[in-house]
Amino acid sequence: MNVSQFDYHLPEELIAQTPLKNRESSRLLVLNKQSGDIAHKHFPDLLTFLEKGDTLVLNNTKVIPARLFGVKKETGAKIELLLLKEEENHQWEVLVKPAKRVKEGTVLTFGGDLLTGKCVEELPEGRRKIAFSFSGIFHEILDKLGEMPLPPYIQEQLEEKDRYQTVYAEHRGSAAAPTAGLHFTESLLSKVKEKGVNVAYITLHVGLGTFRPVSVNSIEEHHMHAEYYEMTEDTAALLNETKEQGKKIIAVGTTSARTLETVARDHHGRLAASTGWTDIFIYPGFTFQAIDGLLTNFHLPKSTLVMLVSAFAGRDHILNAYREAVTAKYRFFSFGDAMLLI
Repeated sequence: MNVSQFDYHLPEELIAQTPLKNRESSRLLVLNKQSGDIAHKHFPDLLTFLEKGDTLVLNNTKVIPARLFGVKKETGAKIELLLLKEEENHQWEVLVKPAKRVKEGTVLTFGGDLLTGKCVEELPEGRRKIAFSFSGIFHEILDKLGEMPLPPYIQEQLEEKDRYQTVYAEHRGSAAAPTAGLHFTESLLSKVKEKGVNVAYITLHVGLGTFRPVSVNSIEEHHMHAEYYEMTEDTAALLNETKEQGKKIIAVGTTSARTLETVARDHHGRLAASTGWTDIFIYPGFTFQAIDGLLTNFHLPKSTLVMLVSAFAGRDHILNAYREAVTAKYRFFSFGDAMLLI
């Protein structure tokens, strides 16, 4: 299957540069995945598509200020790091720009000497393993020196850091937000629960795997980088009960969907308490075992996320819905509007 089959035309002015003042005020395109029928709604209308006993699954990861700007200690050359994966002894897998300047043994400094990093291993695709040294608490230093890692298509500065976090963010570790969850407020979540809809949480720390571009022509040749996930015993039990009662599991975001499908794949269709690393790549032909609905944002052309939603609702239905969203001037990508596939 060729990557070009997942392309679509998007006028640049439809790429949302800033979040809306009110999280709930985004629009909601509802796509019936069987018929392809489309309805234009607003985000709070989500409630009308949920029934008592259904379960919404949210990713409670928290974005860290993962972008660091520093210099090579030896030459003063400027270096940018994106923290991707935390390992033992304050070592991190990072994405480096420009990567050619950082070889094994290169020493980097950030904020003067507040934070020092040494390259201990060169990895493919511009990645490096960096061992950090510092005095104090790493995440406090990161809060002081780091910036929120907004995607490259966002040119505007983010005035409030919290707008790139969900209201239920809890476990820090992501290099990007699970953006489908940005539309929820505490008030809307309360209304969801008042209707008798369950709210469950999983954790997937968003890393390079989610937003790395596809650089091959044939999608079968693309390899996803692994991301860390957790599912608790309580969440697994609730999800299995939802299935047994014939109710729907609706994943909020592609990260939740990938986590649920990873766990179901590894446990013969059931959900079970588990932790690990997933490099699951979902594209048309994939058999879904866990989710019955998906709430998501609009994704980049030719991205793995367009492939995922195409696998769930059909490529033709998705591309038709995207064309209609463009015509109706929906806002696209991280700070954009939402889409419900059900």
